[in-house]
Amino acid sequence: MRKVIVSMNVTLDGFMAASDCGLDWHFKSWNEEMARATAEQLSKADTILLGGITYRGMAQYWNTNPVNMIRPREDLDFASMLNSYPKVVFTKSMTSVSWHNARIAKRELGDEVTELKRREGKDMIVYGSGKIVTALTKLGLVDEFRMWVHPVVIGCGKPVFKELSGILNLQLVKTEIFSSGVVILFYQVR
Repeated sequence: MRKVIVSMNVTLDGFMAASDCGLDWHFKSWNEEMARATAEQLSKADTILLGGITYRGMAQYWNTNPVNMIRPREDLDFASMLNSYPKVVFTKSMTSVSWHNARIAKRELGDEVTELKRREGKDMIVYGSGKIVTALTKLGLVDEFRMWVHPVVIGCGKPVFKELSGILNLQLVKTEIFSSGVVILFYQVR
């Protein structure tokens, strides 16, 4: 069965974005070795799950000029995969999407993802999309969290697990450290 993997950039104090949804803190640590790791992770998946806010931000950035030759090779690889992979968008505020291979989910989140998990293929990856991550976690549909912890404290913002109640037991299975000070913590859900 395919797995659902959450890949999320977070601050040391547990925020996935600033209060205004800004990610400036994220870009300060970004480097080529992290871009390579991102492309490698995406290569092991074949479907991207997104909420509406994350979809709009990613589509605007990656769909506009995906083969800008100024970008590093790793970003070009990532952009190529992003643009070719199927993308399922979970939103109640949008009625259409324009990013290549994107579609709005027709069913409720749990039903859609359960069906996708049953299909043949590689894993599915969720970028950002805090509400989707929380809902998938509550439904027991997340198999692994890959938390990219950045060496920055922003004091306030959008917490990663804002609406989760109860305990979520995780097992650390791997870590990856980058020269920028970012650490990826790989957790399997128990």
